[in-house]
Amino acid sequence: MSASAGLRLAELAATRPTAAVAACYAGLDPHAPDDYRQLAALLVDHWRARGVAAAGIGGGQGAGKSTLGKLLEAAGAAFGLRVQVLGLDDFYLTRAERARLAETTHPLLATRGPPGTHAAEAARHAIAALQVAGAVRVPQFDKGKDDRARFITLYGPVDIVVLEGWCVGAPPAGQGAPEEANPLNALERAEDADGRWRAHVESALRAEYATLFAALDSLVFLQVPNLDAVRRWRLQQENERPPAQRMNAADVSRFVAHYERITRRMLAALPSTADVVVELNTAHRVVALRFADGVRKAERDVTPKHASTWASAHSGGD
Repeated sequence: MSASAGLRLAELAATRPTAAVAACYAGLDPHAPDDYRQLAALLVDHWRARGVAAAGIGGGQGAGKSTLGKLLEAAGAAFGLRVQVLGLDDFYLTRAERARLAETTHPLLATRGPPGTHAAEAARHAIAALQVAGAVRVPQFDKGKDDRARFITLYGPVDIVVLEGWCVGAPPAGQGAPEEANPLNALERAEDADGRWRAHVESALRAEYATLFAALDSLVFLQVPNLDAVRRWRLQQENERPPAQRMNAADVSRFVAHYERITRRMLAALPSTADVVVELNTAHRVVALRFADGVRKAERDVTPKHASTWASAHSGGD
């Protein structure tokens, strides 16, 4: 049997997988979505061959980033590599920190999600710290409680650090396809008519988020089919939570409206700029896969502030 047998995604990408890729795929969790098992094996091999030390995965809500992340760690082990996945969501500002932003800058900043509601600098420090030996304390966020839950300790060095999050790789305005400058949904029209919230998001994207994304050697974009799919997938995620912590359909629509502008921008810009583009259909199947020949050169933080320094200053205990 050839190495490519059963690897539909390799055929989509017009690549010939090695026997090691096929063995990695075969050893991954058989209960996980098959396309994501294939993708994890192909991605780790792609990064390994190109010396990638830090990678990013961006894409709309519900695209399967967390599922892929778990498989990437297992795939790394199959190649004899330590792969550590960090969720950008875990670096959300606390509920109290967002409440202060809501009071001082704009009420919409109380809602987690858009750029400006993460501790982006802390995420960058964590990526840098995990590439060298030592303990690294990173936060974990409880979405049901909408607040930071605890800190955990990870240990470097790891071979590949992966940052996954819905807006990873998002460009600021003016660095993608032309977009609507006026409010584009009911939320923006009713609650950000003067654009102050949008201005804060753009300022964050141009500053700390741009610095964070520049630390990545490779960017993978999970291209969702449309915003309707994002809303549906997000509602499916809610149905997996305890009933008392779930959002209903109306809540989800409002929540996703906070993300809409940047999601649309990513859909317009990243298919032509990401190093790996994974096109999904409404059933979460991969329908197209493109690997760029090379990878970007990250802007390394050669004297990284250890992530534990930030953690100790923001710790509420383990």
